[in-house]
Amino acid sequence: MAIEFAGTASPLSKEGFQRAINALDIDEAALWAILAVETRGFGFLPDKRPKILFERHIFHARTDGKFSTKFPDISSAKSGGYSGGAAEYDRLARAINLNRSAALESASWGLPQIMGFNATKLKFDGVDDMVKKFLTGEDAQLDGAVAYINASSALHAAVRDHKWATVAFFYNGKDFKKNNYDAKLQQFHDLYSIASHLPDIELRADQARLVYLGIDPHGVDGAMGQGTRAAVLTFQKKSGIAATGELDDATRQALKTAASV
Repeated sequence: MAIEFAGTASPLSKEGFQRAINALDIDEAALWAILAVETRGFGFLPDKRPKILFERHIFHARTDGKFSTKFPDISSAKSGGYSGGAAEYDRLARAINLNRSAALESASWGLPQIMGFNATKLKFDGVDDMVKKFLTGEDAQLDGAVAYINASSALHAAVRDHKWATVAFFYNGKDFKKNNYDAKLQQFHDLYSIASHLPDIELRADQARLVYLGIDPHGVDGAMGQGTRAAVLTFQKKSGIAATGELDDATRQALKTAASV
């Protein structure tokens, strides 16, 4: 049986990233910083469903508190109750059984973690359309991020000018300092401002494929660390490829075939 919300889940491409940079007219480091802080750098779960976070206080607001007495774990005036990871889909599924549209609008989706209720404002034909597009891959998710940033001149200016407290306010709300979101954005921007530290998008795609195959590279970050080398080595041994731990052409093609993306 097909898993609901599992899609093609294509990793970010060079073309998709460059399209976003051109549309926003910002430096690469600024965009990578936002992606790293908001979703730890990757938009999908191992089962090819977009990463989500279900917000019970949003569901409460969008259903006028109708379900909050009986189902306080998924509908409450207070935020919280998170399960994390794939378990967020269990919470979403229960909310969908109560009100599908409100449920989808009450989750943040994919690489940029855009709330579903923003769909119409971002020129999607409703939340179902946004989610459907986000299932196809990170390029589409990044297009959504571009639309979100460009929808607010204040946010766009803050990203362009590296005003990280303002960026954190837009993304994480007035309590952003509790989790040091502004400091984290600054930290990652400083890191990625060094050209040699910019993520390798092709390597990042290979790391995503390893994740889909159930082989943990210890991060989808576009950096070749020991975790990625060990994961590549594991894949090569399983696939009957010369076990070097290197991403040669044969290994990369085998990864694409095995992960179907």
